[in-house]
Amino acid sequence: MKQAALKVNRTREPHLGERAFPRLMLAPTLIVMLVLTAYPLLFTFFYSFTDYHYLKHAHKAADFIQLENYIELFGNGYFRQAVMNTVKFTLLAVVFEMVIGLFIAVFINSLKRGQKVMRTLLLLPYLLPAVTVALSWRMMLSSNYGIVNQLFETLGLPVFNWFMDTKTAFGTVLLIDIWQNVPFVFLLLYASLQSVSESQYEAARIDGAGVIQQFWYVTIPNIKNGLALCALLRTIDTFRLFEKVNILTGGGPAGTTSTITQYLYNYGIRNMEFGFGSAGAIVMTLMVLILSSVYIKRAIQ
Repeated sequence: MKQAALKVNRTREPHLGERAFPRLMLAPTLIVMLVLTAYPLLFTFFYSFTDYHYLKHAHKAADFIQLENYIELFGNGYFRQAVMNTVKFTLLAVVFEMVIGLFIAVFINSLKRGQKVMRTLLLLPYLLPAVTVALSWRMMLSSNYGIVNQLFETLGLPVFNWFMDTKTAFGTVLLIDIWQNVPFVFLLLYASLQSVSESQYEAARIDGAGVIQQFWYVTIPNIKNGLALCALLRTIDTFRLFEKVNILTGGGPAGTTSTITQYLYNYGIRNMEFGFGSAGAIVMTLMVLILSSVYIKRAIQ
């Protein structure tokens, strides 16, 4: 009987082929990730220490100049302004998108009817390409024939050159980005709200909790992971903002809307100074990693 029990409890060791099968299944994905992610990153990191120019060094190797690109980068006033604009834009956009998206998600989740229709309508701005959104808003806010300025004139309000005025350009681009990306925040938070049990709200109501108390002590704790994930994704995406700025303002006026990606495009890609542009790309990557690590650390806690 003891021998039979030992035979039953004895676990069968997997064969070599069984142990290797999961690794073989992951191998294609890992290879693609290495080719598309690791190699370009190493390539960019290496060339950030060189004076590589696409035309000058087409037939000869670039010279190794150590940290000169980074020193020139941080000593450039336009780059420092682009960094400040990017950080300010990211903070404002993420905060407003999170607040508005959470409010809409809670409101739609509380509806008894029409949730499917409202979800579909709210997602439309996010489904549009960024280029289409930028061109549409550029036409509507045109100082010459834009419908917004025409409406302001009809109402007797002052009109603005929305994208060329230093007082309005930054806020206008920010507003457009918020308009397009609030639906993304809404969708993630709405999905998180679906997992909150109604019994928790019933228990809170029995204990005498009001609407605000239910939101603060029941809703927020249950969706905090969704909030952290949403903030992380929006931070990474907003930090790379390029299309809207490039189409609407080109980084102007006077650099008030210039972002890091816009700066790298103007002074790195267009001038074919790939060594200098690579240094800027590495700096931007490190900044994104730092911001991402903060979100991840808080989410784990």
